[in-house]
Amino acid sequence: MYKERIVIKVGTNVMTNRDNRIVRPVLRNLVKQIAELYDRDIICILVSSGSVIAGKEVLGKSKIKNRTQRRQVYSAIGQPRMMRLYYDIFHDYGMKCAQVLPTKRDFSPGVHRQNMINCCEGLLDEGVIPIANEDDAVSVTMSMFSDNDELASLIAQLINADKLIILTDIDGLYTGHPDALNSSLVKNVGPHENLDKYIEDNNKSEEEGRGGMGSKLDYAQQAAANNIPTYIVNGKTDNVIIDIIDGKPVGTKVSL
Repeated sequence: MYKERIVIKVGTNVMTNRDNRIVRPVLRNLVKQIAELYDRDIICILVSSGSVIAGKEVLGKSKIKNRTQRRQVYSAIGQPRMMRLYYDIFHDYGMKCAQVLPTKRDFSPGVHRQNMINCCEGLLDEGVIPIANEDDAVSVTMSMFSDNDELASLIAQLINADKLIILTDIDGLYTGHPDALNSSLVKNVGPHENLDKYIEDNNKSEEEGRGGMGSKLDYAQQAAANNIPTYIVNGKTDNVIIDIIDGKPVGTKVSL
C-alpha cells in the first residue's frame, strides 16, 4: 500500500511551445517529480494529452476534410509516439509505465467499469505508472469525454485518489484575464461555488485540446465534491507537483 495515490493531468498547452511542438524537457520534469513522489511512497496515475499534436508533427497537414476523422488519424499516429517518449523517460528514472486508453463507457456501472478498476489497481500494485488518454482513435460522439479534464476527474473518483492535480499553462484561476493588471489569482474555491464570472469563452484549434478553464473548474469541483482536493496549477513551473505535496500554497485549490 502507498501513503497516497494521486492523479495528475497534463494538458497539451503544458507540453508544447508556441509552434505547437512537444517540449521534451517539460515531460522530463514531469516524470522527475513522479519519480520523486514514488520514492516517497506516493504513486501517481498520469492523464496525458498530446497524441493529436504528436501525430500532426509526424504526418504534417492532413488531406482529410472531416475534422473528426482527421483527429482520429492524428491520434492513432501520435499515441505510440507519446508512449515512446514517456517510456524512455520513465526508463531513465528506473520506472515502468503502461498505456491505458479508456472510453466513456468504461466508467458506466457494470463490467466495463470493473475492468477499468482492475486494470488501474493491478498496475498500481505492481508499481507501474498508468498513463491514460482518451482513445481518440475510436471515441466519437456519444463515447467521447468532453476532454481529458473529465477523464482525470473520473479516474480520480474511480480509484478514490487522495488528490487530483490539473496542470495547465497558467498559474490557476484568475479574477479576470491572467495578463490584466487588476486580475488576481483565486487561491481557494469551494465545490459548489458559482464561478461563471471568472470564466471566459474558450476557442482552440483541434490540436490544442478541447478543455479550457471552465472545463477544468467543472471537473475539479466534481472531484472536490467527492472529497478529492483538486489543484489547478502551472505545469511549466519547476517542481510544482512537489510543492503541492509539501503543502506550499500554489495555484488554485478546489476543496470542501
